[in-house]
Amino acid sequence: MEKELTREQLAPQACENGRSHDLGNDAETGLEVVDIQRIEKVYRKLDLRIIPAFWILYFLCSAIRSNVGLAQTMNLAQEHDLGSELNISPKEISTGLALFYVCYVLFDLPSNLVMTRLSPRVWMSRIVIAVGIIGSCMAAMKAAWSFYLLRLLLGIVIAGMWPGMAYYLTLFYPPSRTGKRIGQYFTAAQVSAAVVSLVSAGFQKMDGLQGLVGFQWMFLLYGLVAICVGIGLLWWLPDRPLPPGETPDRTGLHKWIPQSRPALTGEDALIHYQDLTRVYRRPRWTMKDLWHVVTDWRLWPLFVMYFGVVGVGIGVQNYATVIIRGTNASLTSIQLSLLAAPIWIMDLIAILLVTPFSDRFHRHRGLFFSVPVCIQIVGLLMTTYAGSVANPWPRYGGLLLVGFGLGPTVPITMTWTNEIFQPRHGEVGVAAAAALVSGLGNLGSILTTYALFAGWPSDARAGRQQYRNSTLVMVGILCLSIVSAAVMTLLLRHVGNGPHAKQISSGSSTSEGEGVVMDGAARRELQERGFGRLWWSRR
Repeated sequence: MEKELTREQLAPQACENGRSHDLGNDAETGLEVVDIQRIEKVYRKLDLRIIPAFWILYFLCSAIRSNVGLAQTMNLAQEHDLGSELNISPKEISTGLALFYVCYVLFDLPSNLVMTRLSPRVWMSRIVIAVGIIGSCMAAMKAAWSFYLLRLLLGIVIAGMWPGMAYYLTLFYPPSRTGKRIGQYFTAAQVSAAVVSLVSAGFQKMDGLQGLVGFQWMFLLYGLVAICVGIGLLWWLPDRPLPPGETPDRTGLHKWIPQSRPALTGEDALIHYQDLTRVYRRPRWTMKDLWHVVTDWRLWPLFVMYFGVVGVGIGVQNYATVIIRGTNASLTSIQLSLLAAPIWIMDLIAILLVTPFSDRFHRHRGLFFSVPVCIQIVGLLMTTYAGSVANPWPRYGGLLLVGFGLGPTVPITMTWTNEIFQPRHGEVGVAAAAALVSGLGNLGSILTTYALFAGWPSDARAGRQQYRNSTLVMVGILCLSIVSAAVMTLLLRHVGNGPHAKQISSGSSTSEGEGVVMDGAARRELQERGFGRLWWSRR
């Protein structure tokens, strides 16, 4: 393994190797100034190590979490769908879906706080393994009580995964660079929704094989794969970065846990240390620090933003096939699965288009959030009012617009949370705020899965007005999200986002009153990158 180098060891070696042009010196701070191309190379190395692993784990966990939506319409003709097999009503299915989010809301914050005290790598692996076990057990459901129990347990074990991933990224990247990366692995949810919809057609062909119906094979196989991936993450994901020269703790329980190789070594490790010094300074947080995060007003507009977009997203994800069937009752179960896939392909395209530019213009997060939300509103209105009995396809086109608008909104909200709370409250600020925004925001998921669609009996009656009230409620909560984004933008502009007094005194190497650590990334974050260093601007 390449030996870790201290700053003193690196400077002469860089000159000997003819790389002295990469390192300069900032007279004001006394820190080496590294060429931006060299820094980008270091972050690309981290990308190759972290993003593919996150993409795979999020793909599998999203599939296991959302397969219930597809199971409602799989093998309908044979009466081997979820409702028929478990002898439960659509209302009871809605209850089971909502129970998941109740536990998710309650356990999101504790899970993320535990991650800050333990190994983030091990905690993430634990989440994926547990999700795989519960997902596999869902193949054995036989009645409503087992469905409720397993959905409760799934909500408990998966809690902290999504905000934990956002927190994990801030250990390796500046907050202003996390939007694109959150978007990259968030595409796994969209690919998962599309692929799972397509693959469910194959699982329906397995109906009756070895005595299992189609949706049981789906739960079982996805769960087993997730268990294997979770175990593999112990060796693949890097643990939190350590200052050059410091070795990981291998005492106590740590000696029994597989050790992964460091994310960076040698010169790369030192460059990362200089560029993101703030993450290497880890004062132990207290309940008082946590209280400062919870009572920070900046948390609540972010919560309302997330409430709207995640509520609509989960509602569409769980009920996409049900909504499509409401527009055209003649469609078969396999056709419904195939038609659900393009919604998430549109979602993926929007993520890849918008999130990189939201990072480059990171001072305009509110605008990059609000425009896609407006597209969602247009799509929902089309799904509600467009088309006719003879031509229902414009309503389906509205769902495609909803998918496109959904894509960037969740990653942008989580990135904005990172940007606001890391400089103010440090590591506990990111962990707690991400968990609270994600957890409380998922109250929107409870609304759309329990109170709306199949959970609203009078709204589920067949006909042109089916689910009209449900979609209008979703339009309403999206309008609240836009208002919250506007309020946040205006208040940040007039009130600012300076570091909290506690963070200055305990989380900074500077004296009190001078501000937080001004590492290389912090100096660059003072300005937007804009269109600089895009392919057409490079020489």
